[in-house]
Formats: sequence, structure tokens, C-alpha cells
Amino acid sequence: MSLYFQLWGGMAETVESKKEEADYKRLHSFPLIRHTDMPEEMRVETMELCVTACEKFATNNESAAKMIKESMDKKFGSSWHVVIGEGFGFEVTHEVKNLLYMFFGGSLAVCVWKCS
Repeated sequence: MSLYFQLWGGMAETVESKKEEADYKRLHSFPLIRHTDMPEEMRVETMELCVTACEKFATNNESAAKMIKESMDKKFGSSWHVVIGEGFGFEVTHEVKNLLYMFFGGSLAVCVWKCS
């Protein structure tokens, strides 16, 4: 009986930690724009594209960045750049009204900018 209790207790902790992780992901699954100077229509399209790419390639930031860059180049003309990751700093020169810096999923940062 003691062994059963220990196993059950371990499963309860695992179930509880999975529930907490799911709650955390649900709470932090909305996009949070940290900085942008884009016009509203471009900002909304870019934000939705970033969320779609990050969800589609949840384990591959490079593929997500490539998808965003190619879509932005097609839609808004070339020389878009994209960085996706956690724990990075940046300083970029960009065209005015062509920068978006946002967080998605809690700690995943996405920076999109255009420079020719």
C-alpha cells in the first residue's frame, strides 16, 4: 500500500505540473508587442504572421524566421530581417515605420525589421 501511495503521489505531482504548464502556456500564448513603429494594418498582419509561424514551427525558430521573412518580402517588398529566440539583445538600423519587436508564448521574442 505504501508503494501504491508513492506511485499515486508521483503521478499527482506530474499531472499537477502538466496542468500548471498548460495554464502558463495558455496565459502567455497571446502576442505582446514590446515596440513597433509600423502602421496599424501592417502591424496586425505582421503580428498574425509571426504567431502563425511560431505555432507552426514551435521547435524550429530558424524555419519560423524564414517563413516570416519570405512572406514579408513578398507582401511588403524586399530586405526584411527576422530574429526569433530567447535572451537576446539587439540594435538595428531600420527603415522608419518598418520595425516590430514582440513576445509570444511567454519568453519567445520576435524582431522583424526592414532595411535596404
